[in-house]
Amino acid sequence: MEKRSRSFYVLTAVFALFILFLYGPTLTIGVLSFQGPQGGLTFPMNGVSLHWFRDLFEEQAVGDIWGAFRRSLALGLMVMVTTVVVSVMGGLAFRKRFAGSGALFYLIIASLVIPSILISLGVGLIFNQFGLRVHWATSGFGSQLTWTLPFGLLIMFAVFNRFDRSYEEAARDQGASAWQTIRFVVLPIIAPSLIGVALFGFTLSYDEFARTLLTAGSYNTLPLEIFGMTTNVTTPVIYALGTLTTLFSFLIIGAFIVTVWGLGKRRARLGSDAGKGV
Repeated sequence: MEKRSRSFYVLTAVFALFILFLYGPTLTIGVLSFQGPQGGLTFPMNGVSLHWFRDLFEEQAVGDIWGAFRRSLALGLMVMVTTVVVSVMGGLAFRKRFAGSGALFYLIIASLVIPSILISLGVGLIFNQFGLRVHWATSGFGSQLTWTLPFGLLIMFAVFNRFDRSYEEAARDQGASAWQTIRFVVLPIIAPSLIGVALFGFTLSYDEFARTLLTAGSYNTLPLEIFGMTTNVTTPVIYALGTLTTLFSFLIIGAFIVTVWGLGKRRARLGSDAGKGV
């Protein structure tokens, strides 16, 4: 057996410390959320129970946790669908050069380098200037798209740059229209990437704070609600909320992973059936 060098163990230790730094806070919150009824916000723990999870489902003295969760979920789904649709359309459009495409590309990604709070402030001011209501479903939705769309478009640009156009040519040779080619050839091939864009869009929206801060109006999304709770909630119920939202995020990620796995299995089965048919 080959002996590993000292650098291997050093790099392993560095990587382990990085993982601990990355997930340590989440694990700490998860542990503290199981405090007993008399537990506080810090160690040492005072008993172990599910008290704060039960308390989370009771009416809170401050805030609207479940209303904020519903708003974040609805906003995340809106942003996800819009990001996927616009990203695919943009990716298809940029396959051919057109006048101003370079300038448009840099304008698209410019919002990634502008401070998020300035985006939130700018969108809020625009809505006020035009006499429009600042609301999480309008101004909040628009400000979050400035964050999710550039990522979705960059992913689609990479996907279509590697896309083999011979599949489309074969479909057209068989008499397929442009729409049929996109629907039955292009979209099924890029489906895993679309799921990735959807996951990106949803999670970025669900967790977004800065771009929603000045555009949500009178109703908080979940990140804003949690931030507000940090100033007036002094019990581990906030840790219980953090634990449940983390589990919800993992559930969403797991659902997307299972979907990608299912699409891969279906594609392999169809390919095998086609091979047998030949």
